[in-house]
Amino acid sequence: MAPVAQPGVAARPPRGDNRTMRSLTVPAPAKVNLFLHVTGRRADGYHELESLFVALDHGDTITLTCRDDARILRTTDLPGVAPADDLAVRAAVALQRETGSRLGVEIAVEKRIPQGAGLGGGSSDAASVLLALNRLWDLGLPRERLLVLGQALGADVPFFVFGEPAVARGVGERLAAVSLPPLWLAVVAPPVAVPTAAIFAAPELTRDTPSAKISVFSEGYGRNDLQPVAAARFPLVAAALRQLKATTPHARMTGSGGCVFAPFAREADAVAAFAARPQGMGGFVARALSRHPLAAFA
Repeated sequence: MAPVAQPGVAARPPRGDNRTMRSLTVPAPAKVNLFLHVTGRRADGYHELESLFVALDHGDTITLTCRDDARILRTTDLPGVAPADDLAVRAAVALQRETGSRLGVEIAVEKRIPQGAGLGGGSSDAASVLLALNRLWDLGLPRERLLVLGQALGADVPFFVFGEPAVARGVGERLAAVSLPPLWLAVVAPPVAVPTAAIFAAPELTRDTPSAKISVFSEGYGRNDLQPVAAARFPLVAAALRQLKATTPHARMTGSGGCVFAPFAREADAVAAFAARPQGMGGFVARALSRHPLAAFA
């Protein structure tokens, strides 16, 4: 099916014969925030942030199967999240409305990224759905258009659509690419789900960290302003941090928690740090990605 022209959306010729493609299985990588500064609070209640994002070679797997009846269905269960609230489903709905596509899709998500972990699982799923359906439905939307759709879905979605390590500013919509050296991370997952809204609402949260206004960052630069709040309220997060800080002073929490990570130049060091994690805690060792696996889809 050829792209449908809508106001403000230019129809493009099909890029290859995607009309015969019925299914795609794609990755949705996790992310960490190498630093996360809260630089202010806006009148609408949202916080101004400055953060260095990097995607990892570990994450969810999404299978999209095209339908001809315009229905958008989630075929796997996500405990505690209704289909209408699932960011992957909402991404498909938003893209369908934006383009006027008469196609539908079945969405199956194999989850490896825990919820409430600060690893961007829902946002990454949404971005991978946008990018993959752009190919599966043969829409040909430019990345800039997908970034706008992603921003309406959630603050972390634009980073995953952007496609490379980036410093995000504002509420996550202003992105600037950065180059990073090879990086391995030991990621430890305490058995807790940290509520993002509660962390941002905490009265003790630092909300006035000065903006860096630079584009080159030294190893271990900055901090996570949300970390003291989460560690004080969730002892297991504090315990995981203590253990990782014994292996490197650069260990810190990602996002609003509760996962914590330690970065290393060598895989062997990351493996050793992960092996020393507190008993009963999960996680993984992963490599930082210089490019999103679906970057060529837009």
